[in-house]
Amino acid sequence: MKTLSPSRAAIKALKSAQWEEAVVRRLLFAMAVLSILVTVGIVAVLVGETWSFFRVVSIREFLTTTDWAPLFEPRKFGVLSLAGGTALVTLGAALIGLPAGLAVAVFFNEYAPDWLRSGVKPVMELLAGIPSIVYGYFAVTTITPLLQQFIPDVEVFNAASASIVLGIMILPMVASLSDDAIRSVPRSLLDAGYALGATRLEVITQVTIPAALSGIMSAFILALSRAIGETMAVSLAAGSTPRLTLNPFESVQTLTAYIVQVSIGDTPHGTVEYHSIFAVGMLLFAITLAFNLVAHGLVRRFRKVYE
Repeated sequence: MKTLSPSRAAIKALKSAQWEEAVVRRLLFAMAVLSILVTVGIVAVLVGETWSFFRVVSIREFLTTTDWAPLFEPRKFGVLSLAGGTALVTLGAALIGLPAGLAVAVFFNEYAPDWLRSGVKPVMELLAGIPSIVYGYFAVTTITPLLQQFIPDVEVFNAASASIVLGIMILPMVASLSDDAIRSVPRSLLDAGYALGATRLEVITQVTIPAALSGIMSAFILALSRAIGETMAVSLAAGSTPRLTLNPFESVQTLTAYIVQVSIGDTPHGTVEYHSIFAVGMLLFAITLAFNLVAHGLVRRFRKVYE
């Protein structure tokens, strides 16, 4: 029996597709390698400059003391005040932005009509494109005066104002990513819950959210990572007073705000003050890395539990 050989056009098309696939594969591999090299370069610069800082300042003083005054005599390098300010602002933003964003996502999926969801969600996502410095001015000119009307002792620059504006900033990210995670839950799971006689609230709290928990946790991770690393809005709203305090109505300084303060100043290159911004940046990098590792571990654990 005579077999038909493929035509020249089919062979040419097959070779062209294979060549295009090889080009795309190599391009993607190059982009992956480039991202790794950039990350390694950043870490190498941070480690090198941080080592220069710790040759002058002891690690013990840096990590265990609370007085931070690297630009004045006598110099003090207790970074706990900056770390405390970052933690206070980030915690406040999490208490505002995470539950509000999740509530918006649940509302869009379970309660809002299609016309409202399709109209409001794109507008809400535009909030993520507003420059952070605009949020900072909004905090200083609007949020702080509102707080002072109810609490007269609130300082002009305070952690509460920074937390509120950061919560507003991360809300669209939490809502959008959580909405996508909730929409990916199979409809059959929800129908099974209703078939068992569960109310809508019970289905949301006992079926929908647990099934989408890994995606929701990922949204929380990304939002908190942005809050920890936010710079301009926090610099304007929270102020530049290194202070270890639990009072959100006082001025504080975060790790990122100090980096901005020194970077835009006249600090000479190669001095201990200059190297201090890299030590602070290295600490911020370590905190963010540790936070992401722990959070990703929790995400994997939740995914295994509910799969």
